[in-house]
Formats: sequence, C-alpha cells, structure tokens
Amino acid sequence: MPAERESDLRMEIGHVLAIDIVGYSKLLIHEQSELQQRLNEIVRGTNQFRVADEQGKLIRLPTGDGMALVFFNDPKAPIECATEIAMAVKNHPDIQLRIGIHSGPVNQVLDVNERTNVAGAGIDIAQRVMDCGDAGHILLSKRVADDLAPYSRWNPHLHELGECEVKHGRKLSLVNFYTDALGNPSVPQKFKTTYARADKVVRNVRSSRWMKVAWPVVGCLLIVGTAIGFVRYWQSRVNLAPRNLVASSRRSLPEKIIAVLPFKPLLAASRDESLEIGMADTLITKLGSLRHIIVRPVSAVRRYAGLEQDPIAAGREQGVDAVLDGSVQKSGERIRVTVRLLSVADGQQLWADKFEEKFTDIFSVQDSISERVAAALAVTLTGADKKQLTKRYTENAEAYQLYLRGRYYAGKYTPEGTKKAIESFDKAIALDPKYALAYDGLAYCYYASDWFGSPKETFAKGRALAQKALEIDPALAEAHVSLGLLKAWADYDWPGAEREFQRAFELNPNYPPAHLWYGYYLMAFAKLDESIAEIKRAIELDPLSAEANTCLGIALLFGHRYDEALQQLRRTVEAEPDYWIAHLYFARALGRKGEFSGAIAELKRTTLIEGAPAEVTSALGYAYAVSGNKAEAEKIILQLKEQSKQFYVPPYSIATIYAGLGDKERAFEYLETEYANGAYYLNYVRVDPELDTLRSDPRFADLLRRVRLAP
Repeated sequence: MPAERESDLRMEIGHVLAIDIVGYSKLLIHEQSELQQRLNEIVRGTNQFRVADEQGKLIRLPTGDGMALVFFNDPKAPIECATEIAMAVKNHPDIQLRIGIHSGPVNQVLDVNERTNVAGAGIDIAQRVMDCGDAGHILLSKRVADDLAPYSRWNPHLHELGECEVKHGRKLSLVNFYTDALGNPSVPQKFKTTYARADKVVRNVRSSRWMKVAWPVVGCLLIVGTAIGFVRYWQSRVNLAPRNLVASSRRSLPEKIIAVLPFKPLLAASRDESLEIGMADTLITKLGSLRHIIVRPVSAVRRYAGLEQDPIAAGREQGVDAVLDGSVQKSGERIRVTVRLLSVADGQQLWADKFEEKFTDIFSVQDSISERVAAALAVTLTGADKKQLTKRYTENAEAYQLYLRGRYYAGKYTPEGTKKAIESFDKAIALDPKYALAYDGLAYCYYASDWFGSPKETFAKGRALAQKALEIDPALAEAHVSLGLLKAWADYDWPGAEREFQRAFELNPNYPPAHLWYGYYLMAFAKLDESIAEIKRAIELDPLSAEANTCLGIALLFGHRYDEALQQLRRTVEAEPDYWIAHLYFARALGRKGEFSGAIAELKRTTLIEGAPAEVTSALGYAYAVSGNKAEAEKIILQLKEQSKQFYVPPYSIATIYAGLGDKERAFEYLETEYANGAYYLNYVRVDPELDTLRSDPRFADLLRRVRLAP
C-alpha cells in the first residue's frame, strides 16, 4: 500500500448506530428486498444522515438484515438519527426494527476493493447491544447513556436495565431509551430471562442448608450481609421496572427553589424601577449560575414590583421554598440596600442584612448578598461556584446602570420600549466595549422584533452582536441561546443551532429560555413530543410564564391535539388577558375545531390589545377564508398590503390567507417572498396546520428542502 494511502487510515472513536429488521429471515426474498429498500429510503431521509454525509463524517455498512451507520461528527448523532428513524417507521408497521448504539474505537481500513471501510470494537459492541433488544427497542451502551445523561432532552428517557450477557460470556451494561411516542418501554426478553435466573439463584441461596453450618461468627455475618444485599438487588430486578439511568433534569431539581423579588424603594417618591428590577435581575443571574439552586427568572417576578406586595404570598404563587426580598435607594453617589431571605413555608427569616456603600461598590454588595444567600440555604459552594457567584461582567457602574435600564425597557415588549432598550444598551457598550451582557441584550432587541426593518437586516445585526458577546465571554449561556435562535431563524443552520442550545444547557441547565427556545427548535422538525417535554421543563422552571404556557399550547396545536391545545390556551388567556400571542393561538385552536364564529370574535378582540401585530389581522383573514367568507378575507389581504407600505408585514401572513382561500398560486408567491426576506416564519412551515392544503404540491416539498426541514 502506498505510504500516502496508509496515512489516511486511522483508528478513532466512532459513534455507531446498528439497525436490524426483526423477523427478516422469515420473509420471502422479494419481501426482504422491498423492506430493505424502504428502510434505506427512511434512513437516507433523516436529517442526521444527510448532515453527516454532506460533511464526509459518515460511513455506511450493510449487514444483510439491516445496517450500521458510523458517525464521526457528533456523539449525539446516532440517537438523533435513531429517533428520526423510529418516528418514520411508525408509518410502516410492517417494518419492525431494533436498534443498538455504542461509541467506541473504529479502525478505518481498505477492503479487498481498496475502498475505505471500517471495523473494530465500536461496531462489534453496537451490534451486540442491538442483539439484546426486541422489536421497537432502542438500546444504548452505558457509555453512550452516560454521555447523554447531562442533557435534559435525553435524560428523562434513559432507563437503566442492568447487564446482558452476549457472545463469549461477555456482559454489557445497557440502557433502554423510550418516550411516550417512540421506543419500546417493555423489558427485553433477554433481560427477563436473566432476571428469572437470578431470582432462582436467590431462592436457592435462601433455602440452602449449608448456611446452617457452624461458620466462624465473622464469616457468617459477612455471608448474611452479602446475601441480603444480593437478594434485595435481584428482588428489585424481578419487578421488571427499569430505573431511570440517573435522576432526570426534572427529578434532579435542587431542594432549594427561590424567587428574588423586585427590590422596593426606601422612599416611594424617588423610585427607580430599572434599578429595583435590575438588582433582582443581577442576583437572579448570579444565583441561577449555581446548579444546586433554581431561581425563578426575572420575567416571572416582574409582576411583584408593587409597593404593597406580600413576599410570602408571591413565594407561594411561584411555588418556591424561599423568597429574597429587599429595598434599594440610590442617593447621589451612595446606595443603600436592605435584604432578607424568608422561608415561604412558615414566614421565618432565614437571613437579613443591610448595606450602605458608594454606588461604585454595588458589585461588592451583590457578591456579598449572593454568597450569604447560598450559605443561608446550606448550599456547599465549590471553588468554581464561588468564582461564578462573584463573576462581574463590567466594573463600570454607569454602564451597569444603562444595562439595567435596557433590560427594563426590553421587558416591556413594545416598539417604544425596544427602541429605548437599544439606546441604553448602545450607551452601555460605548462606556464598556467588553460588556458581554450588553451585547447580548442588544442582540435580543434585534431578533425579538420586526419593528426596525426586514428580518434579514435585523437578524444580521442580532447575529453579529451575539457572536461579539461570545467572543468576549464564551461561557455566557444567554448568548449561546441567542446565537442558536439566529442560526436557526436567519440561516436555517439547524446543526449549528443545536450545538448552541446544547452548550447553553451545559453552562446553565436551569435557564428557562434555553428550554423554551429549544422546544421551538424541535417543533420546527415536527419532533412534537420532544418539543412538548422541553417546553414543560421551561414551565417547571418558570410556572407562571405566559410565553412558555402559550408555547405549550402552540406545540399541541401543531401536533393536531386540538382539545388539549384549547384547554391549555384557555387557561393561559384567563391568566394573562393582555398577552396577545395566547389569544391569537387560542383563536386558531378554535378555528381548527370548526368553531369559526368563536375564533373570529376572539381575533377581533385581540386586534385591540396594545402591541398586537399584523399576524393577528392575518389570522382573522384566514378564519374568514376557511369559514367561507371570501369577501372579508380579501378585504383583510388588501388591508395588510396597505400596511406593508408603512411597516413590515410578513408575506407568510398573507400566504396563509390565500391558502385558506384555496389560491395555491398566490400562496406560493408570498411564501417565496418570505423566503427571499429570510424571515423566521418559514421555520414552522413543516408543522403549521394553516398550510395543510399546500402540502401535496411539489413546490411545498421544494420549499421544505431549501429551508432544510424536509423530513
């Protein structure tokens, strides 16, 4: 072999997905060929397959009754691909698969035809893992499961099975992966046999007579202790209830969940709401960096800014263990802060203190409060925890004030508020060009609104700002979420977005927006069960979030679970009567149930809510269209076209009305305009039920391909 050819062949870690068609050998030859062809089409159609193949990071191995895929790009690629395959074969009930996944050493070799091929323990073990399962099972080696366990997307679905004996007497520790929608939750037959054998051994040990022999006392105690432990272990196994691999993100919620309420003014006449909410916001960020504490986000506690707010009542509403309540007043160059930590269960004061310092020392005050709160909650801090608690994003007190003002105005979610937020963040950055949080705040203003130009322009600004924030501070979870959104929305760079979300989870697994927006990401791919699980995680972290509760309703709606969507969205609009997005999707859910009059009435009311955009008006046009009122639908189209001369109106909104009218040509015309504008609305083209009438058209499949969402 030439030297240059040998240098290209190497051993490396491969991430292997082994697939087998159950009952393949019992089929007729032509049936085998047909099933194999359909399986190949399903596998080649998965997003993970295409991405790895395009990158040159995939090797395919036919195995007669299945195949092995070796990924060299991402450890999560096999499980991603497996879930895509499992969902696809639900539409092919005659294809019964079992799947095994393992990561291990793989040798790249040249076969007899001098083509690159692979061999090695990684592939062999993946096939042994697969052999331990029955139809529908997705089994993982313990090594793979341990790699997936830190991710909230995968953790709740990992169920430890124990050891399975494979060829040559080798034993593998395996984990069963399943969700409500895919996988096989039953214990594989091989494990049932193993459990039964073990239980028989235990019964024999119990009844054997040799234990009555007079052994030395110490020896007896050791044997009895070992036997009891053995018996209890296998009794738990005989119950055939697989245990979760490790505590899931949901089950591993820290014992201490707290809310930091907006600080109150010492003198009501001289309020500074941006400072009051900003103090809480900063402490939320600091304490939220600790993995042993869950802190409600600032969006959840803004409602408690009233001067007469009862902190214990607020804590009960938020479902927390403790509430941090305080007051703050800036007078000239000095700042006064009083703070107390209260137990919600009994109102007991766990800790209290007061500070009076120069305003330039506000950062030291916040560091001290954070450390004392952690101590009062009996949280043991590591060196890394202490470093994170005292981390400062700026040393410039004036820039910090401007940042707080920007956060305050951005939280109003209005065009005027966003404009003021941009001005404040810009000034903060001018004072401190290394202020990563200010860059991320500015990025948020550009990706969260259509108020300042076309999406292509605003998203480009947002992307550059998020990237700048990460250049300054690569460990900023907020900026990874921002960049993940922008990679998905602006670039249709789905693998890149996935990496950003996963990095955010690694940095701060309890950051609610990360779970919420990752839920939207999964929704785009019609992974609705996984999307719902992720959104529910966001709701656990922020139970009263109007945004998260609405998002859950949207996922149910897009999953055609209309009754559940109606129930969820009805609760949300009752709790948040001024949140137009909840009203919009509540009306859409009514329309999907055929309740057009109710949907139209709801949308008319929603158009009167401050800040409600053209999207609400277009939904009204769609409701008129599908209810048969063509004249009113066409009036709204003209209205939207006229409004587009004054501000940005998403062409997607007009396309949906034409789809409702059955005018496919105009619908596709406006979808193409949306594509040219680079707007994020196309991210949901695969799941939006308002486009169902267009799905059979070849142009729709082509559009899905171009936005990289083709199934």
